[in-house]
Amino acid sequence: MEPLENLREIRLRKLEKIRKLKIDPYPAKSNKKESVATSLKSVGKNVTTAGRIIGLRGHGGSSFADLLDQSGKIQLFFSKDKLSTVNSQLLTLLDVGDFIEVSGKVDKTKAGETTIFIDDFKMLTKSIRPIPQSFYGLKDIETRLRKRYVDLIVNRETVDLFVRKARFWQSIRDFLTKEHFIEVETPALEPIPGGADAHPFITHHNALNKDYFLRISLELYQKRLLVGGFEKVYEIGKIFRNEGIDAEHLQDYLQMEFYWAYASNYDLLDFIPKFYRYIVSETLGKTKSQFGNIEIDWAKNWPEVDYSDSFKQETGIDLLKDPKKEELYKKAEAVGAKPTKKMGKGRLIDAIYKKAVRLKLIQPSLLINHPVEVSPLAKRDEKNPKIVQRMQVLAGGTEVGNGWSELNDPIDQKERFEVQQKLRKEGDEEAQMMDEDFVEALEYGMPPSAGFGLSQRLFAVLVNKPIRETILFPTLRPKS
Repeated sequence: MEPLENLREIRLRKLEKIRKLKIDPYPAKSNKKESVATSLKSVGKNVTTAGRIIGLRGHGGSSFADLLDQSGKIQLFFSKDKLSTVNSQLLTLLDVGDFIEVSGKVDKTKAGETTIFIDDFKMLTKSIRPIPQSFYGLKDIETRLRKRYVDLIVNRETVDLFVRKARFWQSIRDFLTKEHFIEVETPALEPIPGGADAHPFITHHNALNKDYFLRISLELYQKRLLVGGFEKVYEIGKIFRNEGIDAEHLQDYLQMEFYWAYASNYDLLDFIPKFYRYIVSETLGKTKSQFGNIEIDWAKNWPEVDYSDSFKQETGIDLLKDPKKEELYKKAEAVGAKPTKKMGKGRLIDAIYKKAVRLKLIQPSLLINHPVEVSPLAKRDEKNPKIVQRMQVLAGGTEVGNGWSELNDPIDQKERFEVQQKLRKEGDEEAQMMDEDFVEALEYGMPPSAGFGLSQRLFAVLVNKPIRETILFPTLRPKS
């Protein structure tokens, strides 16, 4: 195999020969009429299609090629005695990777393969950089992610994955539209980040000479819309969290959140399983998915798992008896949660739960009755003020959805923000900031409401892949 640079030089010389034939190797327009998929169903008819050459084979006065577009692959047959003099010369200058437009009759070869017998063809794009042979069958995901465009060329399953991901997000829109939710758009630049416990990115607004935060959630502005009179709203938008890289976390990713006036957490417990079954069915074409060697069945009834009961069962700690921070810290160390002295009780409880309990919940489950310490924006339970009206969807050992009855008491909300502020002063950089404008909005009155969010982590669980592999161009560590 010749070095890549030598092969590139050969293609550059071919490019010059194409120009000398008075052929534009990069025309602005194609007259493509049929997709490859349509062409494959058009035996006996003339078609005009276009795509990338992914295979070339010469046989004397004839040549075969394989043409690929997004819809599929088809074989081409070139007979030099049917081509013009110029196109006969152009044929010798084609390479794998070139884009061409072809016209001809679709028929079967003697071997029975559906083929376009070419009457005419046109150069659309000359590829001057050959695809490295090392990419064919490449298993190193890091290399594939860094050169995702090459991965898409050589791995059809990668293309199929992202077509499926598009169906995932479309299914969410379709379901919520049928349920009379309105899609809205809220700011990505916020003076105060809120709606989640996360470390934000900071950027500078030159025109205003002011620092802003990239949003970490879609929550607080949508709740302002409920104050303003909207009753069912949702947004699918990018959020940004300046946190670690692992199989479940990204720094920027798509999230969906909806807010539903006059509903509560109890409405969510009925609504969400139906919502998810629709998403799974539309995305996968079935209601079962794979998680490692385990089959997840989304159609079965989802059990309700009590947060405190499951926590006590796995750790021996009764959260309803207000355990000391020191006890929680020791347990966090014991389960491998890597606690820090800056963590408050809520953060310690959450870290323990993720290690000791959540990993064991593989089939879809509804986690309920969370301690108030881990839910600064959820409404307290009327019967037990130590817990909140919250639910999470757990599957595959991780959280794939989160919702609750929204806190609409402005005094309670301000007090909880003040607790979060104290945690920030003690060093917890992920604790939420005081948002005085949001508290003021609540003082005008927000109806009882439910909110729910899911991210593309759900899609990653459905297709049984680490989340970064489900992103077209994920942020990667710099090469050493």
